[in-house]
Order: sequence, then C-alpha cells, then structure tokens
Amino acid sequence: MQYKRVLLKLSGESLAGNSSYGIEQSALELYADEIVQIANEGIQTAIVLGGGNIFRGIQGMDKGVDRVQGDYMGMLATVINSVAMQSTLKRRGVESTVLSGLPIDPVCEKMSASKAIKLLQEGHVVIIAGGTGNPFFTTDTAAALRAVEINADVILKGTRVDGVYDKDPEKHQDAVKYDELTFEEAYKKNLKIMDLTAFTLCKENNIPVIVFNINTKGNLTSILLKDKNTGTLVKN
Repeated sequence: MQYKRVLLKLSGESLAGNSSYGIEQSALELYADEIVQIANEGIQTAIVLGGGNIFRGIQGMDKGVDRVQGDYMGMLATVINSVAMQSTLKRRGVESTVLSGLPIDPVCEKMSASKAIKLLQEGHVVIIAGGTGNPFFTTDTAAALRAVEINADVILKGTRVDGVYDKDPEKHQDAVKYDELTFEEAYKKNLKIMDLTAFTLCKENNIPVIVFNINTKGNLTSILLKDKNTGTLVKN
C-alpha cells in the first residue's frame, strides 16, 4: 500500500450533486461509502470539505457582504458539511471526529495537529472544518495546510472530472489529459489545479496531489487499495 495517511479534499459543490444548492443525500452516501472502504483497510483518513454548496465568501461580496464576514460565513458552511459527513460515516459504523479552525462547542473542537494525528492513529476518520480559521484563504489552502500539519502522504482532490487537462474538458472535446505532472510544469502551464498558496505549500513540503473523479464509484479505492492511477498525479 503506497499511502498510509491521506487527506481527501472535496468541494462543497460536489455535495450538492445535481442540485445547485445544499446537500444531496445520494452524493453524501456515495462519498461516505468510498471513505468507509479505505478506512476499514486501515488507511488513516482526514477530510477537508468546502462550503460552496451553501455559501462562498468571495461571492458574497457581489451581494454587499463584507469580505471578511463573508469568509467566516463560508467557514461555517464547511462545518455544516463536515457534521453531515460525520453523521453519515457514523451510521456506517465508522468513528469520525470533526475538528475545526473555528471551534464551535459542542459541535466541534479546535483543530490541532497533535489531536488530529492521535485520532487518526486510533482509527478515527478526522474531518477538518472551518478552513484555516482565517479569512482570505481558500479551502484548497486549508487542505494543503492540514496535510502538512498531519504529515499526510498525499492529497486526494476529488473533482467531477477524471484528472487535469490542458483545457476544460467539459467545454473542449479535444482537451488532453495529463497522467502525471510536476508542480513546476503545472505552474508554467497555468493549470488551475489548486490556488497558488495551496500549490506552494504542497511543493515546498513535498506532498503529492492526485486529482481524480470522486463521482465514479470505486475510484478512491482503486487509487489507494489497488495502486491504480485513475487521475492525474502532481508531484515534485
């Protein structure tokens, strides 16, 4: 098994499924089923969820919401998604704990690296909410930061496409998929994989990123349990 401790990053939009807003139960169930399989195989699993299915801070500015307050609203949205994921995992018999950059008693405790690592070692799935706890940072940056803090072997970025392409495959039929890239190549090609802050954190701390289609059943287990490259690997 190549990876023993992983951080799975899922966008809030992915939880909305075919809806434009909120949490679609079928999407939540699909992701939970995949997570349960890898957790039951002993892979230490942390999860960072976005909040865009409920509120995106930067979009709130178009509605007159102050950027700082909007970002905090977005962080609270990630807590809602994280608690929903925790509940779904617990129904499947998997112990999970929500830690957060924004502690909300009694819903979630303050995130700390030592606490997260201890829980992972005890077999808990650790869901890390609340972004970085600070405005002006995306949940991609939060995922990169948390991966560094917990010494993750890899970041698994679940998307609705099956990897990184030279252009948007949903708009261009001739888009070419990359099986593997270096961080430097991705930067030079201006490929929108993660924001620059997140990308730099991964590069400087030598944490590879695998971009894959989370909506295809079995993809997550194929990557982690069968060592099959079903997406795009980005590394130094």
